[in-house]
Amino acid sequence: MIHHLSIPAKKPLYVTKILVELLGGMLTEFGPYQDSYIAWTGDQYGTAIEVYPLGTEMFPDAGGGQANFRHNEHASAFVATHATVSVDRSKDEIFALAQREGWRAIELSRGSFRVIEFWIENHVMLEITTQEMAQEYLQATAVFRPNKLLNRTAPELTTG
Repeated sequence: MIHHLSIPAKKPLYVTKILVELLGGMLTEFGPYQDSYIAWTGDQYGTAIEVYPLGTEMFPDAGGGQANFRHNEHASAFVATHATVSVDRSKDEIFALAQREGWRAIELSRGSFRVIEFWIENHVMLEITTQEMAQEYLQATAVFRPNKLLNRTAPELTTG
């Protein structure tokens, strides 16, 4: 289970406030790094999205300490990291929020389930699902759950 993830933003506090509105949660500061915040969903799993200033990089400590942070002023605003997040909002509410912010949002098929690509600051994508879309996702991915994997053999992987 993924309990939290982090994303970059040009306006971390503002983006975190929008995420809190979308997720129905609450906002706190993220202590280890300046101008960073957390949008908590308030669910039983502690699910959260950390929002760092664009250009924040994490790197391992040279000794036995925790991860360190630094700023890369040449960082791209686009990242490959994304997540699918279920929200207790209607499609209309999701699209209205994106439109209000001037952010791209589009409903798309991912084969056997649908998502709304929700582009934070038009640079970082979250795949947002309504409750109905989340059920489609769960149905489509049921084959990958442990009780289903017990009787399956994983396909052979080849490397190039």
